[in-house]
Amino acid sequence: MAKRTASAVWEGTLREGKGTVKLGSGAFEGADSFASRFEEGKGTNPEELIGAAHAGCFSMALAAGLTRAGFSPKRISTTASVSLEKVGEAFKITRIELHTEAEIPGLDENTFREQADTAKQNCPVSQALAGTEISLNAKLV
Repeated sequence: MAKRTASAVWEGTLREGKGTVKLGSGAFEGADSFASRFEEGKGTNPEELIGAAHAGCFSMALAAGLTRAGFSPKRISTTASVSLEKVGEAFKITRIELHTEAEIPGLDENTFREQADTAKQNCPVSQALAGTEISLNAKLV
């Protein structure tokens, strides 16, 4: 199977420093900083990148499961909200909320819920983040 890479460079102290993150494919390179992670500053942060990875993985896993079940998804749109909170003296990703809307002709609500729950449990990113609470709000449109 494929092995994916990404890199990060940080220069300076935590508060005054700055960093860059880059995907090995070259599809994205962006700046990060203390402000972009812990405040509302410009740039990206690890939690946002985890959210993008989780939303993409979940959407693909749901499409795969639906296809195996004989359905043809037209559109699956997922947003992941990643919560970073101070726990004791350290910060921790405490929760990830997946919000998805899917357009799948001929699919009933119960089957959709079952497929969405299975995708949440089995997508590789969900499995990698198993130590974090992951919730799902799935809507069939």
